[in-house]
Amino acid sequence: MGASDAGPAYRIEEMIPAGAIADRIAELAPQIEAHFAGTRQLVVVGLLRGSFVFIADLVRALDLVVEVDFLEASSYGNAMESSREVRILKDLSAEIAGRDVLVVEDIVDTGHTLHHVLGLLAARGPARLETIAMLDKPARREVDVRATWTGFEIADEFVVGYGIDYAQRDRNLPFIGRVVLGE
Repeated sequence: MGASDAGPAYRIEEMIPAGAIADRIAELAPQIEAHFAGTRQLVVVGLLRGSFVFIADLVRALDLVVEVDFLEASSYGNAMESSREVRILKDLSAEIAGRDVLVVEDIVDTGHTLHHVLGLLAARGPARLETIAMLDKPARREVDVRATWTGFEIADEFVVGYGIDYAQRDRNLPFIGRVVLGE
């Protein structure tokens, strides 16, 4: 990659290929459909910005009537470490009281962001509130929170691709890769 205004020089090693991601979404979709069977309309809430690729692939795989909304929360900025201070930058457009809601997260790391968002949304009175995360890093957890469904559990490594960024770079990679600094 080389050095840039985004930070130190780094390279990316592929961890989870695009095909494995697609296969995992195909496995998870029927589980989500079974859980939400009978719902009139599922509100699928993507946590921006990292979940946008995952949410697009996920909703296309679901055989349910869905409404898509977004909430933007941040605890990273351009850093590789969470600040642990969660800020809501964009709130939902729709009312979720009495409705079934699926929150779509790119990665659960320390757990602060997901914990904060779930508390905020639960206070709005949804009928059901479930979560799906593409990636889970349990070794980094500081808050007791788990997604209902998880795509992949990964080690404590900084990753990019498939919507996940490093200083707003590499979101467009079709796979998930680990960042290797200094090369």
